[in-house]
Amino acid sequence: MPGSIDQLIINSPYAEPGRHWMYDRESRSFNLAEGRRPAGYVVATPGSKNWDHPGKFEPLPLPNQIRPRVSAWRAAGYPGVTGITERLLRHWRDSELDDTRRFFFCQFEAIETLIWLTEGGAGERQGLQILGDGGPFPRLCAKMATGSGKTLVMAMAIAWQILNRVTNPQDKRFSRNVFVVAPGLTVKKRLKVLEPSASGNYYDLFDMVPSGLRERLRQGRVLVRNWHALNWESEERLARRKSIDKRGAKSDLAYVREVLGEMASASGLLVINDEAHHAWRVPSGGKVKGVAKADLEEATKWIGGLDRIHRARGIVACYDFSATPFSPSGKKSDEEALFEWIVSDFGLSDAIESGLVKTPRVVVRDDGLPNAKDYRSKLYHLYQHVKEDLNRKAEPHEPLPDLVRTAYLLLGKDWLETSKKWQEQRRDTPPVMITVANQTETAARVKYAFDHGKIPIEELKAPDKTLHIDSKVLEKAEAREDDGVELAGAPGDDSDDDPPARKLTREEQAEELRLKVDTVGQLGKPGAAIQNVISVQMLTEGWDAKTVTHIMGLRAFSSQLLCEQVVGRGLRRTSYEVDSKTGLFEAEYVNIFGVPFTFLPHEGGDGPPPPPPPPKSKIEPNPEHAEYEITWPNLLRVEHTYVPRLTLDLADMDVLDLYATDTATLAELAPVMEGRPDVSRVTSIDLQALARKFRMQKIVFETAAEVFDQMQAGWAGSRELLIAQVVALVERFLASDRIQIFPELFMQEPLRRRVLLTLNMNRIVRHIWEAIRLENTLALTPVFDSERPIRSTEDMLPWFTGRPWETTMHSHINRCVFDSTWEATEAFCIDHDDNVAAWAKNDHLGFEIVYVFEGVVRKYRPDFLIRMKTGTTLVLEVKGQDAAQHQTKRKFLDEWVRAVNEHGGFGRWSWAVSRHPSDVAGLLAKA
Repeated sequence: MPGSIDQLIINSPYAEPGRHWMYDRESRSFNLAEGRRPAGYVVATPGSKNWDHPGKFEPLPLPNQIRPRVSAWRAAGYPGVTGITERLLRHWRDSELDDTRRFFFCQFEAIETLIWLTEGGAGERQGLQILGDGGPFPRLCAKMATGSGKTLVMAMAIAWQILNRVTNPQDKRFSRNVFVVAPGLTVKKRLKVLEPSASGNYYDLFDMVPSGLRERLRQGRVLVRNWHALNWESEERLARRKSIDKRGAKSDLAYVREVLGEMASASGLLVINDEAHHAWRVPSGGKVKGVAKADLEEATKWIGGLDRIHRARGIVACYDFSATPFSPSGKKSDEEALFEWIVSDFGLSDAIESGLVKTPRVVVRDDGLPNAKDYRSKLYHLYQHVKEDLNRKAEPHEPLPDLVRTAYLLLGKDWLETSKKWQEQRRDTPPVMITVANQTETAARVKYAFDHGKIPIEELKAPDKTLHIDSKVLEKAEAREDDGVELAGAPGDDSDDDPPARKLTREEQAEELRLKVDTVGQLGKPGAAIQNVISVQMLTEGWDAKTVTHIMGLRAFSSQLLCEQVVGRGLRRTSYEVDSKTGLFEAEYVNIFGVPFTFLPHEGGDGPPPPPPPPKSKIEPNPEHAEYEITWPNLLRVEHTYVPRLTLDLADMDVLDLYATDTATLAELAPVMEGRPDVSRVTSIDLQALARKFRMQKIVFETAAEVFDQMQAGWAGSRELLIAQVVALVERFLASDRIQIFPELFMQEPLRRRVLLTLNMNRIVRHIWEAIRLENTLALTPVFDSERPIRSTEDMLPWFTGRPWETTMHSHINRCVFDSTWEATEAFCIDHDDNVAAWAKNDHLGFEIVYVFEGVVRKYRPDFLIRMKTGTTLVLEVKGQDAAQHQTKRKFLDEWVRAVNEHGGFGRWSWAVSRHPSDVAGLLAKA
């Protein structure tokens, strides 16, 4: 194919890149361009949110100015540097070093840039403007892709600084005291290699310092601490505390003694921030839109603590290292707000082209699409199709959406093939699949699905080889670290599997968990056998398992930054051997589902500027209308108590239609390059072979087991009786005409039919369970949200709209916003009806009914809540047309109302549907 990529890795990792793959937006193809890719990043094409619009490349002016100057300085033999620096540079560039200790070009360029900015001639830096972050000490940032070896650059910078200051104590450009700040305990432990006296330190391991200088290096001091050690409290915060401790905030000197310990008396420190995108200066006011309070606190404590150290002891320089040095405090959007003090840039595309990291491959199509040539796979934007289901507070045993289950089957099958290849190659540890979930409930559901065989990849059904990580819990443990005493882990849940002879303390459990986390893929370590990692939100930064081959993203990705951070967890190579013929690294791949790797949301569009937006009106509870407040029970679900003998009237059941075109049985993946999948190099995962393992009886039992999981909580009899009855009912249903498969070929061909039944099991389970539940329920029990069992119109947060509205008389909400004349008419009738005591339109209120349609858990928001003068609360739905989904919604609404009424603690509730504005008065009178 013209313009396609025939070889992703085109540059030696040890030389400056001489070529790059350049994407042509007009022809939508790749072309091999001579020369190095300019420093920069990609922003979204205005108005586009799809991966097939690669966006616009934005250069970084400062690194692009610096690059040629450093190159010329290098070619001239580094004029102006000290004797120590010259010895180090010559030693680092020694061509006789073997490949295991050679430094990559990107590492050289980063350290050379820092040296040039310090020791290069002032005339050579003419015209450069490094803005910094507006703080009292200078900052310089090296932007280096994950896996490109920034820890080694930190070690080079430390050796250069310490050796120069020890050799010439009067040279204030350097420091012999280095303070390294890490974003978490995992990174902190990894950075211990920066301490010259530590076992396995990088200076010895990589022969980084000439033998004659090693004793001088030990005369310097390196302190590595977690950012939590920088915690401090202001006078204002202390004043707000209701405490008998009347002591004020610590002085800067007292604070420095606490943070720096033996280094507290030193002056002129060098600070190194690892994963420095956490260390940004919070603007005045202390708030940034869209940034979590915890992230604001981390940034405030991190930078504020360094400010205090600078006031007390002085900071010579601060070097920041990050693959994604974005700051939410920038003047532009979050995605575009890069640090303005980036001085060198070696991005992910550069790292891929040099073979320093694995090549990410994303799903570009699957055969569940009407048009398989349309490269818009649901498995690419996976979360967008299932977010309602994954955002709810579900129990672990509740089935995952069919699309998620299908994704795991496809990705799991590919993992299985990889595992077999690794076994044939006699590798010591297995390949690793990681899941990045949106919340703890989703992670628990995924863990349950694997443990109980709901995802039928038998080799992944191994709890002892599965690691379930809650990064929020790990963060709490990291915050408890105290003056070098490492509580290396997090409080874990007690396990019923193989209990130890002595019950472990929470700290011991935490240590055990963290050791597994930190040693995934490392032979002879606790995490060696781990093959399935299920995490919440983000895996800990610094987690650098090299055996990750598959990634599943089950969370929102609102920016390219998030995509790179998640994908970065799986980019570490397993091998750094150079091909003797080409001098290049061979490609290693990581296959990715659910991470829209080039997703770049951006407001605006091409063409003329849009018209001014309509004026916005504020919608909020009216404190003067507090008498019209409406409250409702906040239910997570409704549990059922069933009759002892189950029945199922097949004739009364709806027909379940399954369409082969809606179900993916094959997925194709393509490598990502320059922010875009290269569809000229596609690999496939096919489930046809897997389906041969599934006989019809196995499908019956698997389906029955799922139904049993849903029913057992409300079953009073024996488990055996319930299982026997459910198996019989499932068998009857699957053999009946109540399930139809299209096209007919899939219905008639046994293998294809089994594939469709297997991949749609969740829909089948939900369909059967709903029929059994409706026909066999003896009693209903509402299950409340434990954190917020009751909600109210008072809880509604103010919001703004440009839609039409009318002021209300008998509603707690100040205005009723409507989308149609019909809705406006209904609202007017309700507001003026003599039977109505109070009412509210269910817009931004948060009143939701959970329901299931076509195997997917969804949320239903009825239109109005109305409290009648009789005390009854009416849930009113406005619906002109009736469809199967609307009928299903009403079944669940009716169940919700009956459960609340049976509970008896919330007064009487009823529901009704308005088919026309003229029937509202009658419905209100009846209620």
